[in-house]
Amino acid sequence: MKKKILMLMMAGMLSVVSLAGCSSFKEDEVVATVGDQKITADIANFYARYVQAQYETYYSAYLGENMWDSEAAKGKTYEESVKDSVLESLEDMIVLEAHMKDYEAELSDEEKSVVEKAAKKFDNVNALEDKEKVSGSEETVRRVMTLMAIQQKMQKKIQEGADTEVSDEEAAQKSMQYVLFSYKTEDEDGKSVDMTDEEKKEADKKAKEFAKGAKDAKDFEAFVKEQGLEAKKATFDSESVNLAEDLIKEADKLKEGEVTGVVKTDGGCYVAKLTSLLDREATDARKDTIVNERKQKLYTDTCKEWREKADISVDKDVWKKIDFKELRVTMREEVKEPYANDVETDDVADAKKEAEENGE
Repeated sequence: MKKKILMLMMAGMLSVVSLAGCSSFKEDEVVATVGDQKITADIANFYARYVQAQYETYYSAYLGENMWDSEAAKGKTYEESVKDSVLESLEDMIVLEAHMKDYEAELSDEEKSVVEKAAKKFDNVNALEDKEKVSGSEETVRRVMTLMAIQQKMQKKIQEGADTEVSDEEAAQKSMQYVLFSYKTEDEDGKSVDMTDEEKKEADKKAKEFAKGAKDAKDFEAFVKEQGLEAKKATFDSESVNLAEDLIKEADKLKEGEVTGVVKTDGGCYVAKLTSLLDREATDARKDTIVNERKQKLYTDTCKEWREKADISVDKDVWKKIDFKELRVTMREEVKEPYANDVETDDVADAKKEAEENGE
């Protein structure tokens, strides 16, 4: 609930800070028809600008000024990719709204109030010219925010139908301790560089000597320290990709307490000991991940099924007029007066704090 409110309130802080060019469509033109519902250009434009603003604000520093022309996938620019995602999301919102009765879902008075405040706030903090460029009338903002609230509520309702039972066998995570004899070293400037062939041979030799001693040692970790080395810990299963593939493959063959031989990879040589066939903490965390994956898949599959059953048509000529390269939009930081009244509720303040603590 708190995160939902936070997301809704973010729209109230959306602001145009840099503009170029002008819109060439009429706001009542129809971008897409979903069943008997029409997605008009004003709705599509405002939601597209809302998404664009997040990219412009948070990713432009990494993708550069020509971010919308840069390649997001083979043969597709970021603009094309994001616009495809925007249109699909809008289609999802419309079909979700149409199926609300199936799940006995409706927006609460509190949620409606938050939408109303967000629409009014956006209307108050943005200049008329800017609002016109992003189709940001109070009515349009209210409609988009309502659809976003419905999407979140319906997602939760749908995901309640996911199977939450996960066995230890399905989620099992093993644990190991390992030592890496790296093929990397540092130059005079402290930068990581590849070892010479001779240095790599020396690393191989040290790894072989260590592996021999480690197999005979009663305490792997103590032996590592005696050698002046460092043992790292890791949890894994046969499909893990966070470590070298060959290391995972060899460690997965071991019984508890056994030690690998030298596992040679492009990055160096590993020697590992399997410390547990079932790491309880990691296994429980994996269960949570599996449940979340099931929930997301159920939601995604449900939306896809409903979209396929709905009669959807898109006017590509109208949709093409919404161009990210001719209009730049970002999120504007709010400047608050000390002790000033604000529409933000205690729940929203708590939500922001929670999101910051979670790194969101």
